[in-house]
Amino acid sequence: MVTIEQLKALNKPENIAITEHARIRLYERMISIDGIVNGIHTGEIIKQYEDDKPLPSCLLLGFSVKSQHIHIVVSCDTDFIYLITAYFPDPDRWESDFKVRRGR
Repeated sequence: MVTIEQLKALNKPENIAITEHARIRLYERMISIDGIVNGIHTGEIIKQYEDDKPLPSCLLLGFSVKSQHIHIVVSCDTDFIYLITAYFPDPDRWESDFKVRRGR
């Protein structure tokens, strides 16, 4: 299981590994690495994906550098945070706290 303490201890741009998929999505969604770092810094884990491979992952809710709610999906080991994806949650799909999907 990923903990917020693990993520915050590693939370520096040089410790964040970005997959090609994530790099493309960040570009499309205009999310900067500073936005990811700030999202982790201000974030809380709202869902664990303990069965993910090769490492367990989690969904965080935090704030971008422009104070927008941001969802960040990451995994980590002792050296790196692995960014899987990040996006600005759609208010039509999420409850007002952005922690629970609508319709659940």
